Amino acid sequence: MRIANEIFFTKGVGKHKEYLQSFELALRAAGIEQCNLVYVSSIFPPNCKKITKEEGVKKLAAGAITYAVVAKNFTNEPNRLIASSIGVAIPSDPSVHGYLSEHHAYGETDEKAGEYAENLAASMLASTLDIDLNQDSSWDEKEHILKLSGKIYKTFNVTQSAEGEKSGIHTHVVAAAVMLFPSLDSLVEAVLISNPNIIGKVISANPSILGPSVEAYLKANPSLIGDIVTGYLKK
Repeated sequence: MRIANEIFFTKGVGKHKEYLQSFELALRAAGIEQCNLVYVSSIFPPNCKKITKEEGVKKLAAGAITYAVVAKNFTNEPNRLIASSIGVAIPSDPSVHGYLSEHHAYGETDEKAGEYAENLAASMLASTLDIDLNQDSSWDEKEHILKLSGKIYKTFNVTQSAEGEKSGIHTHVVAAAVMLFPSLDSLVEAVLISNPNIIGKVISANPSILGPSVEAYLKANPSLIGDIVTGYLKK
């Protein structure tokens, strides 16, 4: 079992006479077109760091299996307003998971679609934290109660809207929360820090490996600590 340690948010719009290409252009605008996306459900992982889109895109590898919560919508109707939104609710306690919501709308502005998605994520988190919310209340009233509770650190939304082209070509909008996982190098470093005796064992088994080169050697030969790395991957 692997848990993402970083997450970034992005959005984009694409327009093309071909349906598939309009979607690809929306992904390109979002910076994630090079990934093999796997859609996942709506949990903001505990102890997960939010980073910028620019930082996140730099960490992506072409063709990599990439997990993301994705909201998407499309139209080929002239002037039709569409929107896709990801709502986010993060608890004050970083060891507790938060929520991500997806919203796909027609006829809604960025503000309206974003507020709905944010409200939805916040309501789901509130229910797990035993915060009593009146679902008939306005978002402003709910937001006030959430802040007073002290249990929710932040709520926000990432929303993309667009109007259909007069020519009737396809228009796609996407919003996404993209999850990133620790690299093998960082896992090896974590293993070394928590299991310093491994270095001694490696040196004993390989006397020619000395000094700072031990860490580099282990990174190049992770099978030496395969069981422990596997254990970290399953956490």
